[in-house]
Amino acid sequence: MALQDKYKQLVDTATASGVANLQVREQDGVLYIDGEAPSGSVKDQLWDIYGKIDPNFLSGDVVMNINVASAVAGARAKVTTEKSNLNIRKGPGTDQPIVGKAAHNETVTLVSKANDQWWLIRTDAGEEGYSYAQYLTVVE
Repeated sequence: MALQDKYKQLVDTATASGVANLQVREQDGVLYIDGEAPSGSVKDQLWDIYGKIDPNFLSGDVVMNINVASAVAGARAKVTTEKSNLNIRKGPGTDQPIVGKAAHNETVTLVSKANDQWWLIRTDAGEEGYSYAQYLTVVE
């Protein structure tokens, strides 16, 4: 089965949800999906669909580089790790690659809540990704 067929629902949802600059290409057995989601909830929805097609993201046949197009008005959250930096990951899970870090006690913007464990955040420096919610405390 071709990768574009396997992940048709994911690509169709990205298109229907208004993902801007959507680019889908297949190279060396990997499907690359790039673009800008109009909101954090759209990005979360795409990761949910990906998780249903490939539970636990074990196939390794998709690289999804979808960022939220602009800062979504949201709460600020403080990084409440004991001492270390908080990892920011490409997707909601410890198996996802680290794309950045938020410093201990740094305040970040909460873009959306993927679920009770993983929140989509953005640092003031513009790094965006998912972090473990246990280490984030919403502040006013």
